[in-house]
Amino acid sequence: MRLMRIIKWVLGLFLTFSILGIFIGYLAYQQLKSDLPDIKVLRNIQYSQPLLVYSQDGLLIEKFGEKMRIPISISDTPEQLINAFVSAEDANFYSHYGVDFKGLARAVIQLALTGKKKQGGSTITMQVARNFLLSNEKTYTRKLKEIILSFQIEQEYTKNEILELYINKIYLGQRSYGVAAAAEIYYNRPLSQLTLAELSMIAGLPKAPSSYNPISNPKRALIRRNYVLKRMLDLHNISQQEHDTASLAPITASTYIVQRDLYAPYIAEMVRNEIINRYDKNIAYTAGLKVYTTIRSDLQNTAVTALRSNLHHYDQRHGYRVSKAQKRPLDASVNIGDTFPAQVTQINKKQLTAQLKDGTNITLTWKNSPWKPKSKARSTSHLNSYLDIVALHDTIRVRHHNQSWHLAQTPQAESAFVALAPKSGAILALSGGYAYFNNKYNRATQAKRQPGSGFKPIIYTSALEHGYTAASMINDAPIIGTSNSLEESEWRPENSSHKFYGPTSIRTALRNSRNIISVRLARSVGIPDITETALRFGFKQEQLPQKLSLALGSGYASPLQMARMYATFANGGFLINPFFIERIESSSGEVLFQAEPVKACANCQNNTAPRIISPQINFLMNSLLRDVVQNGTARKAKSLQRNDLAGKTGTTNKQKDAWFSGYTTDIVGIAWVGQDNSKSLGRGEYGATAALPMWIDFMRYALKSKPEQALIKPEGISQILIDTKTGLLANNEGAATARQEFFRDEFIPTQYAPSDVLISNATNEDQLATEQSISEPLF
Repeated sequence: MRLMRIIKWVLGLFLTFSILGIFIGYLAYQQLKSDLPDIKVLRNIQYSQPLLVYSQDGLLIEKFGEKMRIPISISDTPEQLINAFVSAEDANFYSHYGVDFKGLARAVIQLALTGKKKQGGSTITMQVARNFLLSNEKTYTRKLKEIILSFQIEQEYTKNEILELYINKIYLGQRSYGVAAAAEIYYNRPLSQLTLAELSMIAGLPKAPSSYNPISNPKRALIRRNYVLKRMLDLHNISQQEHDTASLAPITASTYIVQRDLYAPYIAEMVRNEIINRYDKNIAYTAGLKVYTTIRSDLQNTAVTALRSNLHHYDQRHGYRVSKAQKRPLDASVNIGDTFPAQVTQINKKQLTAQLKDGTNITLTWKNSPWKPKSKARSTSHLNSYLDIVALHDTIRVRHHNQSWHLAQTPQAESAFVALAPKSGAILALSGGYAYFNNKYNRATQAKRQPGSGFKPIIYTSALEHGYTAASMINDAPIIGTSNSLEESEWRPENSSHKFYGPTSIRTALRNSRNIISVRLARSVGIPDITETALRFGFKQEQLPQKLSLALGSGYASPLQMARMYATFANGGFLINPFFIERIESSSGEVLFQAEPVKACANCQNNTAPRIISPQINFLMNSLLRDVVQNGTARKAKSLQRNDLAGKTGTTNKQKDAWFSGYTTDIVGIAWVGQDNSKSLGRGEYGATAALPMWIDFMRYALKSKPEQALIKPEGISQILIDTKTGLLANNEGAATARQEFFRDEFIPTQYAPSDVLISNATNEDQLATEQSISEPLF
């Protein structure tokens, strides 16, 4: 009787505590449930993806972002990869309801026996709950939330939907998130092309991406891969033969290198900065934005090749520099530009043999060496063979050119090239230096260099607007004792030839880049008016020194600014705005931004660029600048056999900068060469020598399918026969000094050239002057 009362009391107590436990558990469950995130957010999940930069024609330029991810649908995922993950991570995935109680029980027992919390018992569904909806902190509360969420997820989503979330989210090492990114990073191939052994390697990574990394820990990775294969065999997902073959396969993973389709790193960095300015930094690197630039891949490749080739030719004119780097081990040397390190293995007077880093053996012959003196009369290096500059076991630099290998060196000079569409301002090609990954300074946009004579078209434009004509005669004679208060001290400019030529027409002066004429025009027009013209062309006040040396380009500009300036002459007289982003798309392809640039158009009503010079002035300037190519300092460009090329050479004092700024109506190209430390390029390195060849190489390709464009005369322009010695009307059409010249109608000469007056080549001022050197830009 007493025993029965005790039993009843115990049962009552047990029932009471059970009910109380259930009640408390229910309250705890409700509390946890109220704190849980909504699982429906998984319907519209936004994966963190890198910023992708493309060319105009869809070639990949660069990826930016710490997380590399390529979302993939479950239907596009290889079945064997799914089997591998399920076998390794959650064998009962298709039969449980979110939680594997057997696995969870094992984890609890392990905790009870060891007192330590260990990873385990988590199903794929639980991992989805944790990775998407919870933090990574290891607490009992988080585990309970994980279990509850897993049940909810299983009720809301299909198994395939859960798997798709899983395979796109998991971290797999080497900055790869998701299976598609892992395939690219470890094997440089899409998932569909991976072998069973490679798929199993990826499936083994989630448990410990660092420990089982096939690149950093190949032995442990191999053990883990073979474990995955054994699990697949045990669960009848693969045959014994498939298992045995895959288990014997070697590790084929390799260090990841971003596979860029197009080399345009300077543009890529410009895009990165622009996107960060437009969007939050976190969004820029994680939202999977796709930026399509205005860059044309064929023109970009041509620009890079032309720039590098031109710098190598410059280097070859100035001799080989024996470097301490030649004693550096081959493994410590890297590729720079289009030069590769190689170690000399054999050498004699006639040739040398060297080995590249990949083990390839190459032979270089002295007979075809670019360092071989072209003639004994001009030789200053006294080189007779490779033995004079290279020793056995030296690490040298080589370059593959014209189907053979040549001894090379990293150029000391630097360069920049910009090409843009003059009517819209779209940048079609841009290179800011010889090798971006060796020096990331973007000279195309960031350099502040004197433009030298490349600035003279501003002076001539202003002069024409003030009533001068292409036939106006200016005295090319020494200028001394200038009273211009803008000059800090007495200044005596001179021509690059150190000669004076007497009365000279504006056409001849620009054609031959006469400094004296530019200075006289600037003094006549006035620096304030010259400055106003330059401001119209997009220059800023701080770029324009308020003194007469401005006439010779003593201000500063970047190659991109010069491209904008010359685009005005190319497009009919309009000021465009250079741009490099065509459109921005979301990761799903939605267009977030579409460029709508103002365009040069004479008859358009909307979205038109402002006209900054009249059609008549623009025509005259084009006529003058075409003459520079046909008969002046840029006549090397006649090798392109076109009559529609226009432009201007530019060289600064002591040959610190060499420019050629040229164009057609279809494309503007700006070539610059100089030293980053502003040292001289060397004697004879003028714009026509150091920069023009790069422009010619680029334009040879860029214009090959473009028909010539005639210079169309606008209303208000007449062609008149003049006497070139006086700039007045010609008396005799057959005279040697008679030629046709263009005039604005209101400035056509009314007087005929005298037939019996001797034109003096000097004035009283000239006779008093002495020729002295100056420290201002020349030529």
